[in-house]
Formats: sequence, C-alpha cells, structure tokens
Amino acid sequence: MVASLRAAGCVFAEDEARLLTAAAAETGADLDDLVARRVSGTPLEHLLGWAEFHGLRVAVAPGVFVPRQRTAFLVEEAARLTRARHRHSVVVDLCCGSGALGLALATLLAAEHTVVTLAAADIDPVAVDCARRNLTPLGAPVYQGDLFEPLPEELLGCIDILLANTPYVPSEMIAHMPPEARDHEPRTALDGGPDGLDIFRRVAEGARSWLAPGGHVLVESSEEQAPAAIAVLAEHGLAGRIAESEEHYATVVIGTRPTGGV
Repeated sequence: MVASLRAAGCVFAEDEARLLTAAAAETGADLDDLVARRVSGTPLEHLLGWAEFHGLRVAVAPGVFVPRQRTAFLVEEAARLTRARHRHSVVVDLCCGSGALGLALATLLAAEHTVVTLAAADIDPVAVDCARRNLTPLGAPVYQGDLFEPLPEELLGCIDILLANTPYVPSEMIAHMPPEARDHEPRTALDGGPDGLDIFRRVAEGARSWLAPGGHVLVESSEEQAPAAIAVLAEHGLAGRIAESEEHYATVVIGTRPTGGV
C-alpha cells in the first residue's frame, strides 16, 4: 500500500496509509478501493470524510473545497482583530465552503472565553450541507446564496469580522493546479477570473455596507495580487493593509471600515 501511494506521488505515504487503514476500519469501506481512489488522485480528505485544520477535524465531502493549512494564518489574524475589539463580535464566514474558518475562529476564541455570534454562507448547496454539519453544533446558521445576498438584513452594518476566503487563482492557471484540486474541487471555489480578483472585487464592494464601523474583512491572496487588492479596497472606502506569514507561506489582505462617516 505504501509503495503504491508513494509511486503516485503521495509525499507522506506512510501517514496516508495509516489514515486510510483507520478509515476503512471505522466505516467498513474497502481498503483496496480507498487506496485505488487515492492513487487515482482523489483528495485524501474526501476519502477520510474530514480534514485537519487549525487543530480540528473539519467534516468535508466530495465536491467540497478542502481547507488549506496556510489559511490558518487568516484565522489567527482574525482572532487578533476580534480580541482587539474588546466586545461581543459578530463574525461571518463568507464563501465558507466547509465552514472551516468560522469553526476554527469560534473554537479558538471560545477556548479563551470569548464568545462570538457566527454565521456563514456559500453559493454551493453541497458546501452548505457540509458547513451545517460543522457549524450547527455551535448554533451558527449557514445560508445558501451568492455572497451577501442570503444574509439576513439584521446583519447589515453589524459585521465585526468578515472572513472571505474567495477564490483567487487566475482562470488560466487552473489547468496547472494539482489534479486533486483541479479535478475534485468545485471550480467556483478556485477560479478568481482573469486576474484572480473577480470575486474579491464583489466582496469589497459590499463589505463597507455590511461591516460595522471599525469592522474588518480578511481575504487570502497571493503575494503578487496583494497590492492590487489593496487598491480595490481603497476604491470602496476601506483602509487596506497586507499581513504576511513566512511560517504559513500565506498572504492576507485586510480591509477596515472607518469608524466615522457614512
């Protein structure tokens, strides 16, 4: 089994073999079939039914975006900003996929005795079903629809922390992505348009209205895209800055609604 996984390019073949063996034992699935599917390129997380993210097991399902380890940096930045508000905060996980970001942030803050009001939304019904599995135990609603459209009106102007893990891969680069992402994750979760910022622009456009005064929107981007993203935030009246992590190989663009004015 290990040799087959290694030959297929699985860098951590021994670990994957152990996880697949445990999954087969727990679920009654055929181990040979799991290995064959993994060798063919199916993401390990889709075979296990969960992904490890920020120290948590997050339920994922076939056709749902698998949370990337680098995105833990976005969660950590969001936690820092939430703490700095020194009050009960409203958090929305937009383009939520499995709901991993909202789950990780709420869990991290709860461990510090900081409770937030959390909601999430995604356009993909498969992702919404998955996010509900992860977030319903927290009492967090998950809405289905395009960006801000499904959110309840009472959140307008009240969101303190907006997590928006928008797709940011330029369309022409999708073909060069690893097969397990390109062939098994929804294109809507990957494709950011010609320059990778199409969905980000729409989020930035709506963010000022939905954010509370002093509220923040956090979006992951590539290092190269970040300056253009800052310019987009400025166009929509948001003060932007870039946060980078060498440890996570991650870049996060943060926009803040001014506390004064309309």
